[in-house]
Amino acid sequence: MAIPPKPWPTGQVEQCEPLVARVLAPNPSPYTYTGTQTYIVGAEEDVAVIDPGPAEPDHVAALVDALAGRKVAAIMCTHTHRDHSPAAVPLAERTGAPVVGCAPLVLNDAGPRADAPFDRTYAPDRVLEDGEAMQGTGWTLRAVHTPGHTSNHLCFALEESGALFTGDHVMGWSTSVVVPPDGDMGDYMKSLGRLGERDDRIYYPAHGPAVEKPKQLVRGMMGHRRQRENQILRLLNEDARPVPAFIGTMYKGLDERLIPAAEMSVTAHLIDLEKRGLVERTGEIWQTV
Repeated sequence: MAIPPKPWPTGQVEQCEPLVARVLAPNPSPYTYTGTQTYIVGAEEDVAVIDPGPAEPDHVAALVDALAGRKVAAIMCTHTHRDHSPAAVPLAERTGAPVVGCAPLVLNDAGPRADAPFDRTYAPDRVLEDGEAMQGTGWTLRAVHTPGHTSNHLCFALEESGALFTGDHVMGWSTSVVVPPDGDMGDYMKSLGRLGERDDRIYYPAHGPAVEKPKQLVRGMMGHRRQRENQILRLLNEDARPVPAFIGTMYKGLDERLIPAAEMSVTAHLIDLEKRGLVERTGEIWQTV
């Protein structure tokens, strides 16, 4: 999906439905679309803030304005990439709210990154296990464990309206980047399958528009990943090769800025295929078994 032309509603409060509003952060990029969308859940005296976003002073100020003096029962993070969780610290300082949600995760990764690095400031007051919930006046947010994009990724289901906040697991504009060593393609596919079995009415992703036909999108995303896997196996049946040699054939016309993401995605598929005994590697060269 192409990025829409400016102006974007950065810093503005958009009411998505009675219990859900969103505020767009000022961090657009080839990996974040128009920016990270922070969601405010609740309509009365207490609310939850989902994915507070980057610790940009203008974004934190916009969130405080959007709260309009309401109590924040919880600041909830789907995962700890730096475009999602860093604003939890300044927002908690401003509101006194606890930070709740995914487990902390820090990776020392010296290699090339195709996604924002992990947030080392994230220190939750409470980690939600799969199925645990946070509640406020008129709202219940239940954690759905969806590892794959990251090992600590959670979605949050708003039980009163049938909405699911999908973070980066399912986005409204692009497939999710799965970056080893923490990102795991096998887990990602299992998590997509889990969402496909649910009956959520709508998805609110951290990037891109709301998804109004969730099951259809999930089926398409799973089919896309299987197609990529089949491409990789077909190319390896022609000739053994290193990861960069897949990109020109598999991603024709790709923006050069996205080449690292494509290479990480191929690597994630190859590691999954290796675990399943279908491919093997010698140094940087991959081949079929």
